[in-house]
Amino acid sequence: MDQNSLTIVVPAYNEGKALPETLPVMLEFVKERHWKLIVVNDGSSDETREILAGFEQNPRLKVIHHKLNRGYGGALKSGLAAVETDFAVTFDADGQHQLNDIPRLMTVMMEQDADMVVGSRQRTKQSHWYRELGKWIIRRIAALLMPMPLKDLNSGFKLYRTSIMKPYLPLCPNSMAFSDVITLIFLNQKHKVLEEPIQILPRKSGESTISTVTAFDTVLEIINLVMLFNPLRVFLPTSIFFVLIGLVWGVPIILMGRGVSVGSMLAIVTGVIFFVLGLIAEQLSQMRKNFR
Repeated sequence: MDQNSLTIVVPAYNEGKALPETLPVMLEFVKERHWKLIVVNDGSSDETREILAGFEQNPRLKVIHHKLNRGYGGALKSGLAAVETDFAVTFDADGQHQLNDIPRLMTVMMEQDADMVVGSRQRTKQSHWYRELGKWIIRRIAALLMPMPLKDLNSGFKLYRTSIMKPYLPLCPNSMAFSDVITLIFLNQKHKVLEEPIQILPRKSGESTISTVTAFDTVLEIINLVMLFNPLRVFLPTSIFFVLIGLVWGVPIILMGRGVSVGSMLAIVTGVIFFVLGLIAEQLSQMRKNFR
């Protein structure tokens, strides 16, 4: 691997307790490999800015400060947009990810000519059943709307080819849904996405900000993404649903000689309208792809 070929991008929001321990280790790691490190201070209200100021003279480190909190995805978008190397990897600041996994992901990418390698987290005893259930639901919804052959869709540990990743950043949300959406974009656009198992460690400090609201937001972002790239996957099932409801409701009434049910006709017409809207949305989607 060439020197200066990879940049580690780390979003940091109120990580003042973890950074004094994790940042020196990351800087030593990139120095040994001639890589680069970008840390994005996402409007932290603790001592994160002051801690980063003590390391900003390091030639391997670039620090980006947000005046206000933009969210996990917003921090990653700022960091990834600033990457100048051929490859970029996103890495959490809380000490859960292991730096030694990065060369292994890099090896997979180079040997199999991948465009993205996802660090697939192995379930641990610390994994809460509620979060695991939420991840499973999100994966099922994503699989219904588009091909989704991955086990860990929302892992924050991902290795990218920079030239492929950067054009998609404007399509990604500023929220925690960033990790899911960027992966689904790669899959939808037929880029080669692989998974490599990783082990995660307990957080150095703080608590996860993932909640039920995060899961709901992620589902909405997935639906928005499908509407952007393949809207018929949303409109066609909806259309079929209403038409079937109308037929199941109306046919027995017709067979009994009671005429045509207004309710069944309304359901069928609704289904037809959804189908026509789906065709229009699909044409707009194809035009966007052709003129991109």
